[in-house]
Amino acid sequence: MTTTLSGLIDRLPRVAWAERIRGTSQAPLMPTIERLDDAAVLRRDRVAAWVVTVAIGALTFFTRIVNLSRPANLVFDETYYAKDAWTLLHFGYEVDWPADANDQIVAGNTNGWEQTASFIVHPQLGKWLIAGGEYVFGMNSFGWRIASVIFGTLLVMATVRMARRLSRSTLVGGLAGFFLAMDGLTFVMSRTALLDVFEAAFTVMAVACFVADRDWFRHRLAEYLRKNGLVDLGGRFGPLLLFRPWRLASGVLFGLACGCKWNAMYVLAAVGVMSLIYDMASRKTAGAGPKAFRSMFIDAPLAFVQLVVTALLVYVATWWSWLTTDGGWARDYGRENPDDFWVRHLGDALGSLVHYHQQIFDFHTGDWIAEQTHVYEAHPAGWLVVGRVIGIDAVNDIKPGVDGCTATGSDTCLRVISGMGTPFLWWFAAIAIVIGLGLWILGRDWRFAVPLVAGLVPWLMWFPNADRPLFYFYAIMVIPFTATVLAMVLGKILGPADGGLRRRRGAMIVGTVVVIVVANFWFIYPILTDQLMTRTMWSLRMWFRSWI
Repeated sequence: MTTTLSGLIDRLPRVAWAERIRGTSQAPLMPTIERLDDAAVLRRDRVAAWVVTVAIGALTFFTRIVNLSRPANLVFDETYYAKDAWTLLHFGYEVDWPADANDQIVAGNTNGWEQTASFIVHPQLGKWLIAGGEYVFGMNSFGWRIASVIFGTLLVMATVRMARRLSRSTLVGGLAGFFLAMDGLTFVMSRTALLDVFEAAFTVMAVACFVADRDWFRHRLAEYLRKNGLVDLGGRFGPLLLFRPWRLASGVLFGLACGCKWNAMYVLAAVGVMSLIYDMASRKTAGAGPKAFRSMFIDAPLAFVQLVVTALLVYVATWWSWLTTDGGWARDYGRENPDDFWVRHLGDALGSLVHYHQQIFDFHTGDWIAEQTHVYEAHPAGWLVVGRVIGIDAVNDIKPGVDGCTATGSDTCLRVISGMGTPFLWWFAAIAIVIGLGLWILGRDWRFAVPLVAGLVPWLMWFPNADRPLFYFYAIMVIPFTATVLAMVLGKILGPADGGLRRRRGAMIVGTVVVIVVANFWFIYPILTDQLMTRTMWSLRMWFRSWI
């Protein structure tokens, strides 16, 4: 089997990426232009790379759409977002529902809303995306979940593209995307009408555009040197590049991510800092010398506009339906408080929006939410090792002979949906994080910095907020990046294409990891998909008491 895996890996489209630990000392000997334009190698297998991306995307889509409408009821926080989305379609803002609304919706009465505006604590974009599915397919379980399937697929495809560009390897990029496709938490979140899958998809796209911008900038510096017949900049600052399309796209996508949930702003801040560092480093590589430091005063303000200001404008635009209607929660604040500072300076609509955001912020940071408890709350310290999973839906104690239950004796059956990451994938990724930190810090490999920072920042930011109920499914913002780190570490283990015995041994290790992850995903599949099983079968998949 390992021989077959080795042969398969050798035949997959790939770009052999440098072994940075061994090659760092050799890098300064390379011509400046070649060092700047090191992403040119990606153009060699562009078509094959898109074939890999689309193939993994198709696998992701079809595995997630099977039995999407089951269960037919609203599960977990779908009770908020699916109904909010439906009223957005009808009013342009969220409206309250009666206590028995969920049962009414399942029974077919989908217009039983009340007449009062609802106070919501997350932005509107994710709910508008859910509303798109409801508009096309109706207010039913398929309608309110299909958008999650689509964006869960885009999340995987974006991870392939990001990982490929970082690693300079189609094989590594495909491996990262495949791992994410086999992740239980990503699978469940791609089949549930919650906001986090939309936020994660936009965030990974934004980071992928940021990485593309780095390569674009370095390519433009290399072209400047070629055009002017220069070996390097010779101590000059170099060209001023006002318009950077990939960085602007990153800003737009970060604005869309924040339009789903606010915590994407932490990744935006981290990317902004990395953008400044990489701009200075690129100019230094090009030969700017001490003048590369001027990037802080020239490139940095431009980056702030294209990333932060753009993201802010896009974020505000995601509230367009609330701004252009007059019945939403706190929408009348500006009219009733014309002397408010923000109302006087921004006008009625935007001033009311600022006030609304102050109320949302107070909700998230106030005493009420800090005093709440939840049976599935999970401290972020355990997220990276799947310390506590989240229950999405459950039907317990199905008696033998009922609903096809084949239990015997005192055993019963149940149907559950557990938001559980594929355990071995997360454990392998946790080990890879440690190795990746070493390759970044000790090996000076910038490629590991991007997924490590982008993945660990939205994890670490929850620690100061751990006094309120937090949930494991928030970690969907983490796994695309840690899966990328794992794939990149496995790329190091695999070694160069002409590595001979080392390549074969590396292929054995990589193949073994892949087989374990796939087998683990297959094993937990029944508890991700509402399948009927005996309690004994369910217990076999609950390896730790904290998972119950």
